[in-house]
Amino acid sequence: MDDTPLPDAPLSEHRFPCDTCGSDLRYAPDAGRLVCDHCGNTETIEGSGFNVQAIAELDLRAGLNADLPPEQMEETRVTTCPNCAAQVEFDTGKHATECPFCATPVVVDTGTNRHIKPRAVLPFALTQEVARDAMNDWLGGLWFAPNGLQEYARKGRRMQGIYVPYWTYDANTRSSYTGQRGTVYYVSETVMRDGKRVTRQVPKVRWRAASGRVSRFFDDVLVLASKSLPKKYTDALEPWDLSALEPYAPEYLAGFRAEAYAVPLQDGFAEARAHMDRVIERDVKFDIGGDRQRVHSIDTDLSNLTFKHVLLPVWLAAYKYRGKTYRFVVNGRTGRVQGERPFSAIKITFAVILGAIAAGIIGYLAAQQ
Repeated sequence: MDDTPLPDAPLSEHRFPCDTCGSDLRYAPDAGRLVCDHCGNTETIEGSGFNVQAIAELDLRAGLNADLPPEQMEETRVTTCPNCAAQVEFDTGKHATECPFCATPVVVDTGTNRHIKPRAVLPFALTQEVARDAMNDWLGGLWFAPNGLQEYARKGRRMQGIYVPYWTYDANTRSSYTGQRGTVYYVSETVMRDGKRVTRQVPKVRWRAASGRVSRFFDDVLVLASKSLPKKYTDALEPWDLSALEPYAPEYLAGFRAEAYAVPLQDGFAEARAHMDRVIERDVKFDIGGDRQRVHSIDTDLSNLTFKHVLLPVWLAAYKYRGKTYRFVVNGRTGRVQGERPFSAIKITFAVILGAIAAGIIGYLAAQQ
């Protein structure tokens, strides 16, 4: 798959002028349509509300061999952050910006990125105000977070709405396996305990050879295609309501940023395959049955391999506080919050002192009694 920058390639732009006043429209999550902030005009997105079944999958082998039809590829202008290496799309009129992932000032380059076009998008459902309230509530629940950071976050700059790239993979699997089925039984044994003979029941396992076949269809195995955010945070934003995916339309990106994928299709499939293998092993153990299972070998055939590139909505805040960057992410559909947990040394020390004082008082009262 060719991701080489093409300096003279045509660009995909996500700007939509208002039919009434000519100002730029933006996608409003609370309205589910394009809105003009200048005159209040609204426009619906053609094709919105399609059933997720209308989103066609792409052939995985063709994608891995860089043999996709030309209409499935696009070129966008991106800037690469020198600090966290995030690749974020930007408007053609901008020449300087700030990385939304780590708050590092960057100078926009003029390169283009050729990549597989998104097939689907999960539109934002929460406004920036709702996302900020969710983040502030989450920060308020962190006992040892610095007060200065909490206050700075509440009064800080606006949050960034980012469409984060993911891969989804589908596959039919048929697996042949060999192993052993264990049945637990008990035998009586007599042992000496405290000078007395005691009879106890000792578990044993009787093993028998087992073999068979299992099959499973994997639908939309989700793999993060970004390297800009810690995976543990994005994984914790799940579940995503993929049944609400819409066929990709650039109108959903109006007023938001979109990150280019940094995990190649092949690497994403390797992660998806590892997930499939874990599920298949669980299926094999269930098929073996018994009280215990041993799996010796699993041979899996995969067919009907398909994939798609999807964009999922995340509200992101990156704050620099006392020389360190703290990042908080909010699921743009559910409001679930995750982030880098800051700690206040003063608060921790104070808590330790209070704990020591409380322990001393309890000890003193116990001694008096």
